[in-house]
Amino acid sequence: MFRAIREQIDTIFREDPAARSVIEVLLCYPGLHAILLHRLAHKLYVWGVPLLPRLISQGSRFVTGIEIHPGAKIGRRLFIDHGMGVVIGQTAEIGDDCTLYHGVTLGDWARIGAGSVVVKPAAPHSTVVGVPGRVVSIKGVAVKDEEAAILEHGRLPDPLEEALSSLGERVARLEEELRAARQAAR
Repeated sequence: MFRAIREQIDTIFREDPAARSVIEVLLCYPGLHAILLHRLAHKLYVWGVPLLPRLISQGSRFVTGIEIHPGAKIGRRLFIDHGMGVVIGQTAEIGDDCTLYHGVTLGDWARIGAGSVVVKPAAPHSTVVGVPGRVVSIKGVAVKDEEAAILEHGRLPDPLEEALSSLGERVARLEEELRAARQAAR
């Protein structure tokens, strides 16, 4: 138990440059309070305890502004920064080392790839990857044929590579147009 609390505190220090002391983190970080209360509520929920897990989650919501259903599965080292309005539903599964900011709602059966930044709602049963996040499949069907391979492990899209490739193609077109204009001027 204390190891898990220490790990959450270490995560806050790693992710938030504004964190100054352990006592400040323990007293003033609602994301920490919400996660710790969720861990307790989730244990009780898994054990089949009636009502109490929901009461804990509602009390946590009232105090922190962060709503986490006791059935949600949350990995290690979740960091909720500026968490007012965060809602994590019963069906949500969050992996290790994730960060959430205010106003995020999870629970519509969408999959979000590691390292993705999702800035708009994701459709149910969709897979979103990249920065900014874009839908690459819906219900397991690739949105575009060339993106089908992207979903393989370790092959997420690289927006920087795509931008540089597009820029390179544009430069090549412009150079060709310049050559043609010089030829026409002779």
